[in-house]
Amino acid sequence: MLYFKSYYFFLRLLAKRTLCLTGLACISFTAIASTGESGQISPPCALSSLTSEQKTNLKQYAGQVVYLDFWASWCPPCAKSFSFLNQLHRDLQADGLVVIGVNMDEHVADATKFLQRYPAEFMLASDQTKQCATDLNVRAMPSSYLIDRNGVIRYVHLGFRSGDSEQLLDEVQQLLAEPAMTDETQ
Repeated sequence: MLYFKSYYFFLRLLAKRTLCLTGLACISFTAIASTGESGQISPPCALSSLTSEQKTNLKQYAGQVVYLDFWASWCPPCAKSFSFLNQLHRDLQADGLVVIGVNMDEHVADATKFLQRYPAEFMLASDQTKQCATDLNVRAMPSSYLIDRNGVIRYVHLGFRSGDSEQLLDEVQQLLAEPAMTDETQ
């Protein structure tokens, strides 16, 4: 059942993309698909809070480093990543890091059950329209995007293994050490 949900989700994303394989829509498809790559400006990503009615947009975190993590309840590596994400949030929030976990489950009840077992101390959001996942070309669970203070995607990670923690921490610290570009420094 777990694998069926993931397979179904990715088939839906693929189906949306294959509708635009001809004419001008193909150009649009190519531009969107490349957005989630390192070095590209992050899309605005309008997200809904998983725990309240509040809406959020990635653009509101300009000047901060964003660790955007797409996860789902059926994903074992996602469960393993939560303790690492909680630690990142605790240790580096004061330095300008924002950790956002974006749930991709079809039903909020699945996410709620997962969170009872693996609580999150960081911000939780939902991509109800799946537009953010589509714009970023999410290809695996979890998929993580490290976005610098200027809104540029600097690192993309597919999956999570406990051995990834050190590299991810180094990358986050590197981005936190960099200043945001201002009009005078551009």
